[in-house]
Amino acid sequence: MSDFHRDVPRLGLVLAIGVACAVLTACSSTNGTGNRLTEAFKPYRVSVVQGNVVTREQVAVLRPGMSRIQVRDILGTPLLASVFHADRWDYVFTFRRQGSEPLSRRVTVFFKGDLLERFEADDALPSEAEFAASLEGNRAPAKVPVLEATSESLQKFPAPVKAAEQPKPLPPLPASYPPLEPAAR
Repeated sequence: MSDFHRDVPRLGLVLAIGVACAVLTACSSTNGTGNRLTEAFKPYRVSVVQGNVVTREQVAVLRPGMSRIQVRDILGTPLLASVFHADRWDYVFTFRRQGSEPLSRRVTVFFKGDLLERFEADDALPSEAEFAASLEGNRAPAKVPVLEATSESLQKFPAPVKAAEQPKPLPPLPASYPPLEPAAR
């Protein structure tokens, strides 16, 4: 075998080591510009909504003396209902979105027997409109179409066709059915 054929694998290994060293050296000498490069190519992270969303409007409806069923109908099933604290329900909500701080809210409902005694809620509970806007993120809110039909727009459609007054009667059911399996021989 010639010397050239023996040196080709060595040359490839030396070249690969040289490229790896150059890449590693380049990564360490960016002086802060590497952060901008890596931030530009971050993968998309899905917004994560966990728990029960409790809004200001829901808390405004709560009144002492309501039954557990009424509270559950308004706020939903509690995220935390402890066996050791049977008279306390905790509604916890977290919202994580890429590029912003995680949002966490808590509402605690206290019962005496089967009736609502009191509740504690974070001061910064969102309204329903604020929460819906926060889900849209940086997008512009969608334009809501007008849901009214004028008499002119209704005239564009053909008049409804009247169906027959009485539907056809169904045929009578059979008195007996054939066997599902053949008879044994």
